[in-house]
Amino acid sequence: MAMIESADGTKLHVSKWAASSDAPRVGRALIVHGLGEHGGRYAHVAELMSGIGLDVWAYDHRGFGRSEGGRGTIPSRDALLDDLKIVFDRMCSDVDATGRPPVLLGHSMGGAIVARAVTGGRVTPSALVLSSPGLASLIGALMRNAVQMLEYVAPNLAVPHGLPLDKISHDAAVLAQAKLDPLNHQLISPRLTNFILDAGEKAIRDAGKLAVPTLLQAAGDDGLVDPSGAREFAARAPAGLCTLKVYEGLWHEIYNEREPDRSAVLADLKDWLLRVALR
Repeated sequence: MAMIESADGTKLHVSKWAASSDAPRVGRALIVHGLGEHGGRYAHVAELMSGIGLDVWAYDHRGFGRSEGGRGTIPSRDALLDDLKIVFDRMCSDVDATGRPPVLLGHSMGGAIVARAVTGGRVTPSALVLSSPGLASLIGALMRNAVQMLEYVAPNLAVPHGLPLDKISHDAAVLAQAKLDPLNHQLISPRLTNFILDAGEKAIRDAGKLAVPTLLQAAGDDGLVDPSGAREFAARAPAGLCTLKVYEGLWHEIYNEREPDRSAVLADLKDWLLRVALR
């Protein structure tokens, strides 16, 4: 575990997993978590990646997990993009014999952040993985207009997000763990909400600028984000660069779904990393 200081001095918590000694070291990967959670929930994904020779980092966004910052708030629209770049650049600055930039994996809100950062030219990973990315929202037009107006008067008013957290996974143990995890919370502010919506829209708009191999893994029965966003992103991306896998019937947290679905999704991730991203 470590702390990395952001541009405004906010300390961001980073968990690290070393590449397994049982596999040749092939590079690095950075995991970017979703709304209301923290990087530690991706330990099993990190262990899969370390098992094929990747050094893995997962950091907590400001206002989430063990990182500093007001819960569910951001000081500016670009704060989370700036934080990602700082952590990504720090990882790149570590000596790496492979000479390969890190693989970047983002889930849900984290998927919107990394997709926007990559299509906007802020960071250039060796490959990109988007898990149930928050590229399109299920929020109605009236609610969205209200949140946009509220940002002008109370940008950091943190309130419960109201998302159906009983629909993140069919696995009862996962649901129970998520509810009991003291590092999780359900707060979100108008500025953070509008940032997520804007990041997803701009990532789709600029998907044609994508220049790295990308795996899109989307839940077909997602009750937290609209899976049509993943489909549209893939359709707009340059031909042959983006692999889209939609898992019909699965809920939002595809890496935490019930078995045998969880193992199948993770196997697809591992296969793509070995066959495409790390070849």
